[in-house]
This record gives sequence, C-alpha cells and structure tokens, in this order.
Amino acid sequence: MPEKVYYATGKRKTSIARVWMKPGDGKVTVNDQEMNQYFKLDTAKMIIFQPLELTGTLGQFDIDITVLGGGMKGQAGAIRHGITRGLLAVKDEFRESLKKAGLITRDPRKKERKKYGQKGARKRFQYSKR
Repeated sequence: MPEKVYYATGKRKTSIARVWMKPGDGKVTVNDQEMNQYFKLDTAKMIIFQPLELTGTLGQFDIDITVLGGGMKGQAGAIRHGITRGLLAVKDEFRESLKKAGLITRDPRKKERKKYGQKGARKRFQYSKR
C-alpha cells in the first residue's frame, strides 16, 4: 500500500513554495539540495521549523520543497506557510495552535511600487524654492 503524501502551497512576498510531506524520519530537501546546504542562515531554518515545533511533529515527516522567487527570508516564509498548510491537511486538530501563533494567515505585505515623479514609493526629490 502506498504511503500518504500531503501537498500544500505557501506564499510570501514574491516567493512561492510547493511542499510535499510524507511520513518519515525528518529529512528536508529544498530544490533537490539538503536544507543546511540551501539555507545558510540559522534564522531562516528557525522560521521554517516553527510550525513543526509548535505542533510537536518535528522529525516525523520527510519534506520535499520546491521554492522559487524572492530572497532567502521570503522563501523561508513561503516554506513555513506551505508546511503549515500541509500540517492542516494531515490533521485538522493542529488548526487551533497554528492559528493562535498566526501561521495560517498569509502575510500580505509586499514591496510598495515606485510612484512617478518621485524617487521611490514614498521618498520625494528634495524641494528647492529656486
């Protein structure tokens, strides 16, 4: 009998993460690389494992991740969102603790666009009377 594989998609800023979770011994691969090789920052690893630590399922799932777009922190946030959705597919009892930690809701913050006639989104050119 084939083992159950759970799929979820997570997003953050311009990053999109596709997450496949199956029961295993806690092996995590990101874009066909080991996670420690892909993510050098300890804070990014901490962000990724947050939903697993919260639900007490750390080391119970083999996770295969494909992530694209954005930077390292945005990709880590997208992976966290994808893992959270995957855990909800595994067991709906996790919803209360994940919701309380604020992990279910997608973070809507994105970079504000540059406006015409200005230097950036908010910054204007220096005013000169003459």
